[in-house]
Amino acid sequence: MTTQSNVLPEVRQTHIRGVPQRFGHILNQALLYISLCLLAIVFLFPFFWTVTSSLKRIDELFLYPPTLFPESPQWQNYVTVLQTVPFLLWAWNSVFVAVLSTAGTVLTASLAAYAFARFRFRGRDLIFLATLGTLMLPAQVTLIPQYVLFHKLGWINTLKPLWVPSWFGGDAFAIFLIRQFMMTVPRELDEAARIDGASYQRIFAQIILPLCKPVLAAVTVITFNNVWNDFVNPVIYLQLPAKFTLAAGLNYFRTVPEVGGQPTQHLLMAASVMVIVPVIILFFATQRYFVRGIVLTGLKG
Repeated sequence: MTTQSNVLPEVRQTHIRGVPQRFGHILNQALLYISLCLLAIVFLFPFFWTVTSSLKRIDELFLYPPTLFPESPQWQNYVTVLQTVPFLLWAWNSVFVAVLSTAGTVLTASLAAYAFARFRFRGRDLIFLATLGTLMLPAQVTLIPQYVLFHKLGWINTLKPLWVPSWFGGDAFAIFLIRQFMMTVPRELDEAARIDGASYQRIFAQIILPLCKPVLAAVTVITFNNVWNDFVNPVIYLQLPAKFTLAAGLNYFRTVPEVGGQPTQHLLMAASVMVIVPVIILFFATQRYFVRGIVLTGLKG
């Protein structure tokens, strides 16, 4: 009886001590979700403002205090954009450049990463460090030499300067990302394939690349997004409106003050919404692989 009476208070005290712990855990989780929701609102607000502004009349954009929602949605703003500029032609140019650049970057960066991750050769580490060193070189430093080179090749006012370089080594960051992921793939798979008589090309194509789908998806999304939104290079190399990409074409609504006697800020917002839709679709289509590729890349150095 005495033993039972001693046990019950201990159980009761343990239960009482567990209540604050559970309450603290629930409170921490609630604060975490509230913080994430607030941050999501902060980061999504510019996109929300762009969408609502694209549906406003031009006079509504300059109201003070500003209004969040249009008084009457102006869906014809999107039609006006298509009628005012060759938007579909610019979209085709952007798709052409983005697809070729992304394919070139993924392919050549994968080959370079495979060499750095799987082969031992003289100067490998030095070459890899030099490759990473290019990440610290500002892009503005090479603008003039590249322009002179492409001018001598007769590539000015063509789309070649925007996608051909990606087929010669891809991007240093892409090489680094893929190489880090490949180093997490067990070498025993390569050795087993070599014993079965597989060549290095077959190992790369049928074993390494299928296992690297997450990081390849991440590189695809990053590269496509960078090329799709690239503004500097199209403005430098393209002067003919028929050759513009969407990023360069958006500048039309900023440099030309009026279209049909009206300011163009609302049309700029409508065009911007149409430009970012493909990137959003691509991200959500590859989100599972993209997140996995970023998470697993740094597991092994």
